[in-house]
Amino acid sequence: MSGQRELGNFLQTRRAQLRPEDVGLRDYGDRRRVPGLRREELALLAGVSASYYTRLEQGQSLGASPEVLDAIGRALHLDVAEQRHLHDLAGGVKRRTAAPHPPAEHVDAATINLLEAIGDVPALVSGRRGDVLAWNRMGHALFASHIAPTAPSDPRDRPNLARLIFLDPHTRALYADWRTKARAVVENLRMTAGRHPDDPLLTSLVGELTMSSPEFAALWADHGVRPCDSAAHEMRHPLVGALTVTQQSLRPPQDEDHHIVLAVTEPASPSRAALDLLAQAVAPSAGRG
Repeated sequence: MSGQRELGNFLQTRRAQLRPEDVGLRDYGDRRRVPGLRREELALLAGVSASYYTRLEQGQSLGASPEVLDAIGRALHLDVAEQRHLHDLAGGVKRRTAAPHPPAEHVDAATINLLEAIGDVPALVSGRRGDVLAWNRMGHALFASHIAPTAPSDPRDRPNLARLIFLDPHTRALYADWRTKARAVVENLRMTAGRHPDDPLLTSLVGELTMSSPEFAALWADHGVRPCDSAAHEMRHPLVGALTVTQQSLRPPQDEDHHIVLAVTEPASPSRAALDLLAQAVAPSAGRG
């Protein structure tokens, strides 16, 4: 991914979403060639020269200070996640170097033990690019029962959450509001791309999904960013039917690129009863030890 192009595209999409009245400027009804604020208006709000902002948006200025980026972020009305993404993109432009082939990701023994210890709560561990690095029995049963349970153990064959959402019919049917889930996956992947602009496997994944899924391509072009920390999803499981789970993402202290994803339900709810039924269905038989 070109850091300069990604930075410029992000700024352009956010500028296009603002109208003069949104930022306290008078709109005299003049015809605008493009939607949103003009570069000159944004530069004025940020306290930088129009020529400097234009160079920044065109990828010709590589030394924007944190203070300037903060000012531009405020002018664009960025939220916390978008502001961090702006800094990540600008930092990626400045530090861009050729990256070696990334090593395979692994999960430590403590995290594996944690997955087993939480018992009947569905859980999985996703890596930097959304690869499933590990899951417990319930995580496999809820999210991907049609895939071999041992798949995460082989780095060459690991399921990828973004691929599953956009390219796998089973996973698409699993979410009642698939579009909301799909947008969340893309916005989280965008944040990761901002932090790791030189990751060749991440670049390859984005290219594959862009070519294979017009829906992914459209969402990616929107440049939305948001972490997948917690969200409720209504699911349609082929074995136990409808249930609503809150998917919570926790980061192990030793690696911010890994996420432990838990699916929790309201106590004494029909969704909890559905999960209990699923747990009974996938429990090992007494004879297996």
